[in-house]
Amino acid sequence: MPRQRKRVAQDTRSGAIPAADLELIERFADAIWMERGLSRNTLGAYQSDLRHCARWLHAGGAGLLRARRDQLLGYLAAAVDEAVRPRTSARRLSSLRQFYQWALRDRLVVADPTAQIEAPRLGRPLPKSLSEREVEALLDAPDVDSPEGLRDRAMLEVLYATGLRVSELVGLQPDQLSVAQGLVRVTGKGGKERLVPLGDEAVDWVRRFLAGARPQLLDGQPCDALFPTRRGGGMTRQAFWYRVKKHALQAGVGQSLSPHTLRHAFATHLVNHGADLRVVQLLLGHSSLSTTQIYTHVARERLQALHAQHHPRG
Repeated sequence: MPRQRKRVAQDTRSGAIPAADLELIERFADAIWMERGLSRNTLGAYQSDLRHCARWLHAGGAGLLRARRDQLLGYLAAAVDEAVRPRTSARRLSSLRQFYQWALRDRLVVADPTAQIEAPRLGRPLPKSLSEREVEALLDAPDVDSPEGLRDRAMLEVLYATGLRVSELVGLQPDQLSVAQGLVRVTGKGGKERLVPLGDEAVDWVRRFLAGARPQLLDGQPCDALFPTRRGGGMTRQAFWYRVKKHALQAGVGQSLSPHTLRHAFATHLVNHGADLRVVQLLLGHSSLSTTQIYTHVARERLQALHAQHHPRG
């Protein structure tokens, strides 16, 4: 019998959505979870987008299975009027496409109303990264004389050494990491596993953390998380991100950070130092090389900036 996925909490405003549509959204989420093994965050995004659309359709007297192409165009146009970002509109359309393709396969609709809707054109923004000096300052910021500080230092070192997603980092368990071999086994998007080397520096900080700070934080409590809190549980993405911002402030890192900043720094610095793009793709867990190629643009931007700064005719 298949393992039942954890259901994502429903939107508290879902009272304006017909029960039939809510049930459809849950059935869709169950189906794609079984097919693709998507993460809870991805499933939650699909459900949120579909509930948002269902609420809008219901206000106009329609439902998900009865929606016409012109009604969905009206829904997307309303987002433009509300100054919703094009990327958000594109994501909502993608969620609707996935839903109606599933509904068509299950013969719940006779045609896909999103088939002739064109997605908004998006420029591809370059990821925000840090210089190597800024990364060093950030890594040095935690107070390693405290158990929390040593834990944070180990987490930051692992994040920069491996390019893990923050969700992958906070979800690590002790048996996924081999200090002796200097490897971490990661389960990424779609349930795909990859082995990523840690590097000597990260291994050293993890070893120090495991030897002293982790037992102090747990104080005898059992815990499956590699990087626990004093409460004996794993750290959330939000809690870790709060810690990163705190350390960045202490380090004097002025630029705005995102949860993927160290992941982007990992990839950018590898490319800057001549790493093969396919190797970076494997380390990041990207399914397509085209996703990784953006880091060649980041490296090119840096080369151009260095040329402009140092060349006499720059």
